[in-house]
Amino acid sequence: MLNNTGTTRETFGNRNQILADVGNQSSIGCVVSATIGVDVGSRKIAKAGTPIRMDLMNPNAPANLATASVAMTGVLLHDVDVTNGNNNGTALLFGFVNVNRLQADVQTLETVAAGNAAASRLITFMKL
Repeated sequence: MLNNTGTTRETFGNRNQILADVGNQSSIGCVVSATIGVDVGSRKIAKAGTPIRMDLMNPNAPANLATASVAMTGVLLHDVDVTNGNNNGTALLFGFVNVNRLQADVQTLETVAAGNAAASRLITFMKL
């Protein structure tokens, strides 16, 4: 019998599918920095669609927020709970993102990060 002492189950939010085309995408696991998270109730969440800069040669190094001066290498594919520090997430490296499925604050981050001349051009943002 499995010892479930200390096991908890929490449900927060709804999984938001940000991809416009789920068949044409490439993503990898990454470590998400707790500094990316924003307060959502009592939790700190790095939201799906957040532009990130990660070291592709060192996937264990935490991914940070991409900005106008820090080039974007990918976006978070799903929400990541970073309440207790850095956490595992999924980085979209190639694909098509439906901007209408992103929250307003994430849309603003995308606009700024995508404007960086060195930003990844493997991710296409579109409104469907």
